Amino acid sequence: MRLLVVRHAIAEDRAAFARRGRDDGERPLSTKGRRRFTAGAAALVAVAGPIDLLVASPLLRARQTADLLAEACEPPPRRAESGTLVPGAHPRELADWLRSLQGQGAEPAPETVAVVGHQPHLGHLVSWLAGGNERSWIEIKKGSAVLLDLAAAPGPGAAILLWALTPRQLRALAP
Repeated sequence: MRLLVVRHAIAEDRAAFARRGRDDGERPLSTKGRRRFTAGAAALVAVAGPIDLLVASPLLRARQTADLLAEACEPPPRRAESGTLVPGAHPRELADWLRSLQGQGAEPAPETVAVVGHQPHLGHLVSWLAGGNERSWIEIKKGSAVLLDLAAAPGPGAAILLWALTPRQLRALAP
């Protein structure tokens, strides 16, 4: 299984949104974030290959980023939402969920799973899966993507880092 880790695109300003008295989980993508991520999404899919399952954090900005990514996919991937991608979740929760996908009988195990979430959680996830570290050694910028190979069962130190691309690199690769 391959795991495509995507940080949500640029969202509205946190402080300005908070002044409106709304929950941060409802903070949407900005116009700039939508435009930039859309410009790189086709390249992301071209570089990563077909996505079988696209999973987003329940926070609005991650769901909106996943929507934009899904629009670039052909065929459209299966979709899911998971609390294992919220800030503060331990990477083990997502690893356990990914392992459960490998054992489902009715659906074939997905070859490529894309997850859309938040920093610093995603940096911690990649560091834990690729290096077995409890401390993050990678920062994932908004709209960036990292591809991991989970040849073994997902767990600490089990993944191989295949590539990491910034939003600017993705846009440069766009057709």
